[in-house]
Amino acid sequence: MRNQTSPYLAPRTDLPIRPPPPVPALDATAEDALSDLDDSVLAVRAREDDDDAFAILVNRHSSHLLALAQHLLGNRADAEDAVQEAFLSAWRQLPEFRHGASFGTWMYRIVTNRCLNVLRRPRPVPLDTVAEPTAADPRSSPPRVAETDAATTALVEALMELRPELRACWVLRELHGLHYNEIAHVLGASEQTVRGRLSRARRALMEAMRPWR
Repeated sequence: MRNQTSPYLAPRTDLPIRPPPPVPALDATAEDALSDLDDSVLAVRAREDDDDAFAILVNRHSSHLLALAQHLLGNRADAEDAVQEAFLSAWRQLPEFRHGASFGTWMYRIVTNRCLNVLRRPRPVPLDTVAEPTAADPRSSPPRVAETDAATTALVEALMELRPELRACWVLRELHGLHYNEIAHVLGASEQTVRGRLSRARRALMEAMRPWR
């Protein structure tokens, strides 16, 4: 029977996103050799209980998945929990991974589903941590910086007002650059449904941001 935990999926304080995961007991040559392998090969090795291969996958995808979760949840701590739980779930489900999609898309699906489940819970969502305002350009005038920050805040608030399914479509497309078919796979919906949700999300955001145009 497969182990239920990986040494790289320890308690949250060991989250392999921040700080980095425990260093595998690999010599530099072996680690370099693993790092050169593509996701599909690493997933096969991980499925065969190669912890080091899974550690490479975690390191390779953590930052993108954390960014996705933070955009969807608007909260860094909840995003870290969602990604941590998603990797633990992926470790357990690796025997079921059959390369119907790339490992990255598969992980996007697991993380997005976890985030949507969180969003469907009846609780308030913080609005001020979805995205950090763009760092002020020292050459910019104070009024211009203030206007940019206010517009960023307005966009974040508008994004948080979207229904979770619309928000997920918009974030996956506009911020993570996934293709329509990939988004459909992630969300378990048809491409037509994705296009419809994305269109509604764009219209809602354009309307919300009209005062800033």
